[in-house]
Amino acid sequence: MAVESKAMDHIRKVLEQFGDKYFTKSGALKRNTVIEDLDNYDEDLMTAILKDDLLHKTYTSKIADVEIFEINKFVDMLHYKEYWEDSFTKYDNKIGLTAGDKYLDYSSDVVLDFPYKDCVLKAGMTKEDVEHSGDADEPFLNEILAKPEIDELFESKIFINATRYDKNGKTKASSISDDDNLIVKGNNLIALYSLEERYGGKVKLIYLDPPYNTKGKFGYNDSFNHSSWLTFMKNRLEISKRLLSKDGSIWITLDNTELNYLKVLADSILGRENFITTIAWRSSDNSNNDAKQFSNDFNEILVYSLAGSSWLPNKVKRSLSQSKHYSNPNNDPRGPWFDGNPLGSPNYRENLIYDIKAPNGNVIHPPKNGWRWSKETLKEKMKTGEIYFNKDFTNIKRKTYLYEQSPLPPSNLWFDLEITGHNRQAKNEQKVLFKEKDKDKLFSTPKPEKLLEQIIHIGSDENDLVLDFFMGSATTQAVAMKMHRRFIGIEQMDYINTISVPRLQKVIAGEQGGISKAVKWQGGGSFVYTELMEKDQSYIRDLQNAENMDELMNVYSLMKQNGDIDFRVDLNKFEASLKAGELPSLADRKKELVKIIDKNQLYYNYSDIDDESIRNLVSDTDYEFNKSFYSSNHAIGEE
Repeated sequence: MAVESKAMDHIRKVLEQFGDKYFTKSGALKRNTVIEDLDNYDEDLMTAILKDDLLHKTYTSKIADVEIFEINKFVDMLHYKEYWEDSFTKYDNKIGLTAGDKYLDYSSDVVLDFPYKDCVLKAGMTKEDVEHSGDADEPFLNEILAKPEIDELFESKIFINATRYDKNGKTKASSISDDDNLIVKGNNLIALYSLEERYGGKVKLIYLDPPYNTKGKFGYNDSFNHSSWLTFMKNRLEISKRLLSKDGSIWITLDNTELNYLKVLADSILGRENFITTIAWRSSDNSNNDAKQFSNDFNEILVYSLAGSSWLPNKVKRSLSQSKHYSNPNNDPRGPWFDGNPLGSPNYRENLIYDIKAPNGNVIHPPKNGWRWSKETLKEKMKTGEIYFNKDFTNIKRKTYLYEQSPLPPSNLWFDLEITGHNRQAKNEQKVLFKEKDKDKLFSTPKPEKLLEQIIHIGSDENDLVLDFFMGSATTQAVAMKMHRRFIGIEQMDYINTISVPRLQKVIAGEQGGISKAVKWQGGGSFVYTELMEKDQSYIRDLQNAENMDELMNVYSLMKQNGDIDFRVDLNKFEASLKAGELPSLADRKKELVKIIDKNQLYYNYSDIDDESIRNLVSDTDYEFNKSFYSSNHAIGEE
């Protein structure tokens, strides 16, 4: 028997003497009540614990002949369920932020540390993950898995329902080419690993608009606790790095809730030397009058490139504000101009030292280093009107024309709403696209097409591959299509088929919202839609949808017969705990039933596609599509 199980047996025996103070009538342990009394150093409870030989030996240490009770270690033990054999799951609420081996609750220091850095957060992205959980701060699909528990999770998966969308409608897809755009429905972490064989090192730009961890009421799970959120992002950044090309860049939009922590995390994964900049993007066109302290009017965008200081972004056009000092008061045929540039040479040269005689007879002497041009060149510029005398003929001026000015390096201050748009504009774009939809079901904080136009322009060229695996309403994919880039999108939520895919169909049909008119979009293009083939993932969905205990236990019965239970779970002990009255609420039982599912078996592995039992579940068209997708003849450009 595991040490944890022995300790838990002793804990229950000690607590039994307190009767219904620490146990429900059905025999379930009131863990929160025990923890509260421990925090208050309840004398009777502490005395009973310290009298037990095993608990005394396990949870006390001696310093300078003084015995210290290790309360945090004891509290960890209370989170442990006895029916998990030799499990890492007792740590699932505590991975992420520590200082000096203590959790941040007990320390004033802040150190970003992953003591269980080999763990993986297989997170669900549905709103129901929060609503069906007993603890909204630890949604129960945000389950941390230790690497020894993982053997098949990241293997390539089988794709089903492959469908090609183009101007002629939709047809079944039996193949995929290097030129095809791709949309995948399924868990984004698992899907990314399925993409690696085909697209590893080939993605030019990755744009991410992840959950901000703000506990907002969104259509997806935006309520991770702090350490779980960091683990969630860590896992996805690691595989993103493997997909990114050597000269590619990754852009991550956040607010200030997690920005600084993610910066440290991203530095450790992507390389601090590969950090390019932080962009401040004005996301709101109007301050919030109801804000209690500061109105949050901007988001920040972290930019990294594996090329580091060698990465060269595309330059951008001058904005109206950057060009407002150009004018054309004399109707110069060469267009707007201004006369602010210097006329003197930066370095002394003898042949540039000469006087200029004005029409009224004034003599204009050269600057200290001489004029910028030779006397012959200056005369030619005077003939064309580029160089002219001021009104009183005491000096000369130079016209600098707007048409001659090169594009500018991009700034990291994006405050011009005409160029990068704002959130309210993005909401209006959605309302125009989905006139027939319930407005309450549309996204609360979509990104405007102008913002993605700017990012995609700076970070990629035509035909480059753009990836967004928090696809949402498909803004990134819509803009990429209009800008003639190839794209990949991943989304787990069912709205992929009610919002995301229909939006891209409208783009193919030539919709004129967003940036369409600016880029002269007339429609066209295509994409392939497909789904990861669900296995135990279907049980998770059924558990979530169960409305009462009978429905829930019927799903559990099917799980036992046909599903995959985690090998570390002792089902006899688990069912005994249910009979004893543990997990009495529907939400608590759902949470634990989801946890005991083997996360290695959420989707079917491609390596098993030729097994007779699985081959019979896959259509001939989908079988051919998988063979095409995982074919070795799919190079997308040279390394």
